[in-house]
Amino acid sequence: MKIQESAENYLETILVLQNRNHHVRSIDIVNEMGFSKPSVSVAMRNLRENGYIHMDQDGSITLLDKGREIAEKIYERHTLLTKWLIALGVDPEIATEDACRLEHVLSNESFEAILKHTKF
Repeated sequence: MKIQESAENYLETILVLQNRNHHVRSIDIVNEMGFSKPSVSVAMRNLRENGYIHMDQDGSITLLDKGREIAEKIYERHTLLTKWLIALGVDPEIATEDACRLEHVLSNESFEAILKHTKF
């Protein structure tokens, strides 16, 4: 199932925050992504209703299996593409921004080819 780029970004952010802090709440996502509280609230409701995340009574957010699968895929793409662009001589800040855009549109075939030919 294909989900929107924004949902992929939210899932990736939840994964990164869980790895960093072990505990994620909506306010953490607001602070990390710089979005408004209402926007994050709507996004979390949509992700919850579609079975990508679970939200406890205290507001703790955890990735469910299908949400984690997408988040890990996007994060792997982001990490590899960033390193690859930096290795090609792209400024790290620009590489990070470009990787964030590329990670969503790059075909699996192209990503696998890049993965095969990198040493990361």
